Amino acid sequence: LMHNKFVVIDRLEVWSGSMNLTVSDAYRNDNNLIRIRSSQLAENYLSEFEEMFTDDQFGPGSPANTPHPTFSVNGTTLQVYFSPEDGVAQHLLALIGGAKQSISFLAYSFTSDDLATALIERASQGVTVAGVFEQSQYLSNVGSEYDRLRTAGLDVRLDGNPQQMHHKVLILDGQIVVTGSYNFSNNAERQNDENVLILYSQPIAEQYLAEFQRIYEQAQR
Repeated sequence: LMHNKFVVIDRLEVWSGSMNLTVSDAYRNDNNLIRIRSSQLAENYLSEFEEMFTDDQFGPGSPANTPHPTFSVNGTTLQVYFSPEDGVAQHLLALIGGAKQSISFLAYSFTSDDLATALIERASQGVTVAGVFEQSQYLSNVGSEYDRLRTAGLDVRLDGNPQQMHHKVLILDGQIVVTGSYNFSNNAERQNDENVLILYSQPIAEQYLAEFQRIYEQAQR
């Protein structure tokens, strides 16, 4: 799939996150959209756009050529990765492995054995791990990690939205946010065209934690 959801405006502004440009995603499904003004960020996303739109390079054939994978905007550090060319999972595993206090996640689709193993390991070391899965994907996916995480004693729940809980979000130590189009799945890692944005910002993390808490409180064990 070309699974990206992003918009670049005037080579200066980027919209990213989990929201498809549909009525359901805007008004019914749980989603996030982040809007950032940065010429460097816009250059990163335009580079990815041109790969697909002009050069017809998709999936595993995409080159790893992001101009500014790490940079800052008004003192906030950002990292940008595209899959499958940037090996997103290794970056997420490093973030999870470095968490000291807490990991909260919202997962539309979560079938990655490696990410689940990393969460279980951090929980065994005393890190508080909590997450919400989209219920319809849990019921239909082959290889969902929900039961495995519950069996390991992690605080995971199925969402309560009668529509879709479409987020793909990690929040680490109340300081770091991972968002974008990337589901926690092998297809997102190896086949689909995806984008991932990592923001090192406590104020932004607080906003995502508020959304996590809202969904968590509506979810069911």
